[in-house]
Amino acid sequence: MKHPTTVEGLFTQLAEVGRLAVERGFVLASGGNLSARLPGSDTFVVTGAGTWLDRLGKDDFTSMTLAGDVTGGAERPSSEWKLHQRTYQERPDVNAVIHLHPQHTVLLDALGHKIRLVSLDHAYYVRSIGTVPYNPNGSDELADTTAEQAKTHNCIIQSHHGCSAHAKDIGMAFRRIMNLEEAATATYRALTLGDQKTTFPSESFAALHHA
Repeated sequence: MKHPTTVEGLFTQLAEVGRLAVERGFVLASGGNLSARLPGSDTFVVTGAGTWLDRLGKDDFTSMTLAGDVTGGAERPSSEWKLHQRTYQERPDVNAVIHLHPQHTVLLDALGHKIRLVSLDHAYYVRSIGTVPYNPNGSDELADTTAEQAKTHNCIIQSHHGCSAHAKDIGMAFRRIMNLEEAATATYRALTLGDQKTTFPSESFAALHHA
């Protein structure tokens, strides 16, 4: 999935991600929010307030500046627009942010279990996981703590809420969040079997990211 070169392309790819996210059970109804920008741009598009992610059209997106001003599209952006804005401000290399509520990721974190990277894909796409404590939906605290974690992690869990993933393109951001939830599911299954420690081999992990 090559990152779009037009705003219309951003709408199309984000709509497809939204459809897949709902289809795979990563979010329900209007939960979660998606955003993207063209590389080097100081504006981004984010899903509007109350939009269902599996029914997105171009009128369901709000255009905003990195300063937080609405410049077009849906009048009210997602209540989580600050989470997206602050991540873009902290990471100029990032062009897509996906925030969803996948159940295994949220559950394991709430129960105090560390999500383990078990497979090659987990190690490659997720790499590391940041976590922030619960803060109210749409708050500056939630956006700022997530952005702080974004300095060193590409996948971040917002405790008792959801998680976000970011990348240079929409496809990679979605790959990361899919693999985060798969890693959480694998960890959950390992725990039910009594396993407390299996992870991707540390020596292979180091080689994978220094090749």
